[in-house]
Order: sequence, then C-alpha cells, then structure tokens
Amino acid sequence: MLKLHVGCGDVYFDGWVNIDREPGKSDLQVDLRSVFPYENDSVDYIYSEHVIEHFTVEEGLHILSECRRVLRKGGVLRIATPDLTYVVLRYFFLWKHQDWIKTFGFEWIRTKAEMLNIGMRSWGHQYLYNREELGRRLVESGFTTAYREKLNRSKYAELRNRETRKDSKLIMEAVK
Repeated sequence: MLKLHVGCGDVYFDGWVNIDREPGKSDLQVDLRSVFPYENDSVDYIYSEHVIEHFTVEEGLHILSECRRVLRKGGVLRIATPDLTYVVLRYFFLWKHQDWIKTFGFEWIRTKAEMLNIGMRSWGHQYLYNREELGRRLVESGFTTAYREKLNRSKYAELRNRETRKDSKLIMEAVK
C-alpha cells in the first residue's frame, strides 16, 4: 500500500512517504508545482494538512490534478486546511478566541481587521478555501466524489487521526 503525506513540513508519518519541498523530516523533496514522481494509478492514499492555501488557485488545481492522476481507482485524497468561512465568521464574532493566535504568538493583534488580513496573508497564504470552493476545485481537477469530513475522523482507517492542528477547520476527502 502506497500512502503519500504531501507537504509534510515537520510532521512525519511512519509508513507513509513524507514529501516536502524543503529538506527536513521528509523522505522525498518535491516541488508540488511540478509533476509528482509517481506513475498513474499507483497511490492508495494522499494526505495534506495546511498546504493547498500556500499556492495560487492555478497551482492548487495542478496539485489536485496530480493527486487524482497518481491515485488508483478507489484511492482517497484527504485535505485539511483553514476554512475561509470560519475565518470570516471569527471576524464578526470572538475574533481573539482562535487557536492560531495563541499557538503562533499573535496575541499582539489589536483589531479584527488586522486578524483577518494576517489570517489570510501570513505564512505565505495565497488562497483560502471554504467548502464550496474546495469542492469546486476538486471537481475541476477530475474528482467526482468529494465530501466534508470531521477533524481526525474518516471512513478510512489510514486517514483517521491525521490532523495535527486544531485550526484545520475545513477537511475534505475526495475519492477517485
């Protein structure tokens, strides 16, 4: 069984091929904007957390298309990312009470406008998705089955308990 952890950063999953552009804990260094070094229909599972938002829409579509290309029939892609709807909702309600503000030392933020701009643009974020938009992009990249999933829950044992961040508010799985 071949399982890819795409954009792994500092998080290493045993039994998975951990892929990142930067050297570190990854098994393989790959720029996700390039062609994935795997044959068509060769991968069973792909997991990605807090990665797709770091790419433009066009780059994100390429990444999703590459994921679909390398997945075998019945293979599953799981994406965990910040949720634009949640970020905007927090602009209106309880904006100071978000995990990332405490976790990453952003208690210095003074206004909700500052919070919204930082949340959308910091860490190299290029494009934030909500359920509708990520679902749209999954369909554009060729997936026909895509659905929202809950934090650390999945129909598939290999994809359970993968999230490492509380602010992974948008989680979707797509089946080839």
